[in-house]
Amino acid sequence: MGDYEVPATVHNLAGIQLATGLARNEVSVETVEHLLAALVSVGIDNVAIELNSPEVPIMDGSAAPFIYLIHEAGVKRLQKPRRYLKIIRPIAISRGDKRIALYPSDHFKVTYSISYDHPLLRHQSRTVRITEDSFVEEVAPARTFTFLKDVEMLRQNGLALGGSLENAIVLGETGVLNNALRFEDEFVRHKILDAIGDLALVGHPVIGHLVAHRAGHALHTEFAAKILEESHSWRLVEAPAGIAGIAGINDAPIPLPVSVKSAAPRLAN
Repeated sequence: MGDYEVPATVHNLAGIQLATGLARNEVSVETVEHLLAALVSVGIDNVAIELNSPEVPIMDGSAAPFIYLIHEAGVKRLQKPRRYLKIIRPIAISRGDKRIALYPSDHFKVTYSISYDHPLLRHQSRTVRITEDSFVEEVAPARTFTFLKDVEMLRQNGLALGGSLENAIVLGETGVLNNALRFEDEFVRHKILDAIGDLALVGHPVIGHLVAHRAGHALHTEFAAKILEESHSWRLVEAPAGIAGIAGINDAPIPLPVSVKSAAPRLAN
């Protein structure tokens, strides 16, 4: 039995269905997006996280518990300047009625819209400029959601095995079957959370306006790979003017890793 490291980058993507998974050398870890979103949004990009199962705990279905744990652990600031991936030309992908794009901006901002054939989810849209404060207050508490008909499919595929009515919003035919919503538009806020976590696989904090419609994990992660391919559309900058609201601007950047010791995955950002 040895130590295995699985860097959390687009190069190690695997098993993208209703969650984002990573794999390397036959070692895998599932459902990394909520944890990665919490880490990148509070300026953490150098951390080793040990897991004793092949799936990151779902917690309450949001990123809020991970924010709490990060604050409890404490943060050490490094001296090397952080490098940001600044978008200078638009990048976009469309797959049928699903779309995702990045446009030049002086900040990291996300606009997301969703549309489902369901009474509560016919259409929701929200724009959030992502800073540590806005993420913690407006995005992190938003829980994952699923339709009752999809729960059994998840279990059959070995996902959400620790799931219960306490860590997801479950939608029946006409409404929420459990809990009260934390936000009227909690569903689209959670999609913003997912997109931030998936985009973290680029390896650098992004400066740009992310615009997505019905995208989902598969398109998020395909887009993360496309960003790296289209190197003419961005440049790496250090502590650029006009983004003082971005968390951790003086910290050092290191691509997000996930490492696994023996058969137990260890996620590291």
